[in-house]
Amino acid sequence: MLDVLIVGGGPAGMTAGLYAARAGLDSLLLEGELIGGQVSTTNMLENYPGFPEPIGGPELMMRFSEQAERAGLKIEYRPVTRFELGGEIKRLYSGEHVYQARSVILTMGARRRKLGLENEEALVGRGLSYCATCDGAFYRGKPVAVVGGGETAVEDALYLAAQSKVTLIHRRDSLRSAGIGARRVMENPNIQILWNTRVASAQPSANGLTLRLIDENGQDRPPLEVAGCFVAVGTQPGSELLKGQLELDEAGYVVASEDTQTSIPGVFAAGDLRKKPLKQIVTAVSDGAVAASMALNWLHNR
Repeated sequence: MLDVLIVGGGPAGMTAGLYAARAGLDSLLLEGELIGGQVSTTNMLENYPGFPEPIGGPELMMRFSEQAERAGLKIEYRPVTRFELGGEIKRLYSGEHVYQARSVILTMGARRRKLGLENEEALVGRGLSYCATCDGAFYRGKPVAVVGGGETAVEDALYLAAQSKVTLIHRRDSLRSAGIGARRVMENPNIQILWNTRVASAQPSANGLTLRLIDENGQDRPPLEVAGCFVAVGTQPGSELLKGQLELDEAGYVVASEDTQTSIPGVFAAGDLRKKPLKQIVTAVSDGAVAASMALNWLHNR
């Protein structure tokens, strides 16, 4: 029987684990894939406080993990396959393993949204990718495309432009991203931008992929030949297994107040999984600290 069970090993989960362990709670963190979540697929971070020089996402999350484990947090690499969150004792399942806890902190974050192409799954790993820092090296010196116009698309385009010619495909006439990153994209000679353009389909070709492009009116634009295409069109929360148990908003994000309390007492949501106006590492860290503190208060009051 655990005091607190944390699901998800991104910045929010690691911070929650650090605070819970330091508070003396018997705590365990479950992570189904890799520590760090989306941060571990980010090449360089320039806006995390305390690091005047850019730091790589994987390196930062390794430091998070080392610090949390040093404080006493236990980590297991198992995906949760079922939640039973109602009642006094919360039960989480991972295959044949059953975990019981008095409180749960959900930090499953979000993952990259797909384009919705008919053959999208078949193209993954065959020219189509959702992680520029993971797969960009495979296309060194070859033309690539990035689809999107937000912060992630800008970061991906800049990362890839250091080694390839990049075409940034955006459905609007201006980038959603603002500030220094957007300015760097506009000024980079290795990046061209196709405004008001969508990817209608993608087909394998001799050199990679042929992208069929359409404008805002659905009219065909000249097709684009690329070695690889990187999708950065937003995220969707990892809340599929929570449907019917917790209150979610229309986009699937967990509804939780600023104290991270969800619609079920003793269950807290932190980080990108929670509905909130700004999703950044620093806000996820804040959420994690709050969630651990609220879990501690919940246990004391019980």
